[in-house]
Amino acid sequence: MKFGQVEDPSKIDFTLPKDHPRTKEILSLNKNGLENISIGCAKWNKTDLKGFYPKGTKDELTYYATQFNSIELNATFYGMPTPEQVQTWKEKTPADFKFFPKITNTVSHFRRLIDVNEPVTQFATSVLHFGEKLGMVFLQLHDNFKPKDYDRLEKFVKDWPKEVPLAIELRNTEWFTDENIFNTTCGLFEVNNITNIIVDTAGRRDMLHMRLTTSTAFIRYVGANAESDYERLDDWLKHLTKWKKEGIQNIYFFVHQNLEKASPLLSAYFIKKMNEEWKTDLHLPKMATESTGTLF
Repeated sequence: MKFGQVEDPSKIDFTLPKDHPRTKEILSLNKNGLENISIGCAKWNKTDLKGFYPKGTKDELTYYATQFNSIELNATFYGMPTPEQVQTWKEKTPADFKFFPKITNTVSHFRRLIDVNEPVTQFATSVLHFGEKLGMVFLQLHDNFKPKDYDRLEKFVKDWPKEVPLAIELRNTEWFTDENIFNTTCGLFEVNNITNIIVDTAGRRDMLHMRLTTSTAFIRYVGANAESDYERLDDWLKHLTKWKKEGIQNIYFFVHQNLEKASPLLSAYFIKKMNEEWKTDLHLPKMATESTGTLF
């Protein structure tokens, strides 16, 4: 994931900002406590995740799903999934595995939310075949999709099929720099139960808005292939511990890298630290070279 990549990560202040005041209020509305934790990578293909798969692995998704409990499914961004394809993916994974498919770029990038009822219906119909393995769908808007097109976003949100949980990632900086626009947009998300995605990447600190619009935290973490990547994950665990106390219901945390081969290492590190500090029992991924060992 090249988005937000910088030449020298050591010059970036990676400090997590304070929460938006509304976040604590949103979390306080959840009375059920923490129910779901999903931590994983964005891809399962061995071309990107070099060194992760044991030699001779025949089916990458099947193996990946033995190591992680979820996947941020970027494959669906590049082509409309069919019900048959979704069913195949579903059958390759264990009962507690979750998929988080990205909405096809026909909707977000080519049509830019104009006249998208047909592709949205097609997409939603397909991903509903994941059944209980559907975690949350997410829409990633183009970098140049700006608040001047707010009406398109509003219509999309209101028309979205409510039976499919949805998160949205806004990328253009104008969504965050104008307080009125940001608050209006977050209000739209709140009313329609849309999760506001948080992106932690070196070159776009404005996307680290810390503004939750539901009791779900959907975090896309982009490492910089630097030693600081691990310290940043430590900071995220501290922050999530705070949100856990305040009432977080779902944590969806997906790790990217500029060089994706390191993503399983970072994900496994985060899982290990969470298990130690929270006394959770999330599976700790194994090393590709040692079937009985772990990544840490």
